[in-house]
Amino acid sequence: MTTTYPITVHWRQSGRTIRHQVPEGAYILRSFEEQGDPLPFSCRNGCCTACAVRVLNGQIDHREALGLSRELRERGYGLLCVARAIGPLEVETQDEDEVYDLQFGRHFGRGQVSPGLPLEEE
Repeated sequence: MTTTYPITVHWRQSGRTIRHQVPEGAYILRSFEEQGDPLPFSCRNGCCTACAVRVLNGQIDHREALGLSRELRERGYGLLCVARAIGPLEVETQDEDEVYDLQFGRHFGRGQVSPGLPLEEE
């Protein structure tokens, strides 16, 4: 018999709360899709922040989340596309721009970008 865990997603942007049993080790995003509840995503590779969540209760295995800094992971953020169920979990979706700004905002907004050299005409 396969072990499953209750996974609760509070989807802020749609005002919905979705709960499903997810098999241990299964990708949460894919499992929700297979159960009829597709969640926001873009790349499915853990490289963007379209499927970002903040963990409210429980833990996720999201070592494949290349699109999140170690700092944000330690602060409780995760990416559902590469998050695997390892126990009961409750998360809340985040706005992609919000997470992107938390991660990269300190690198942007430091003045105007200087234009490069003009392109040569062919």
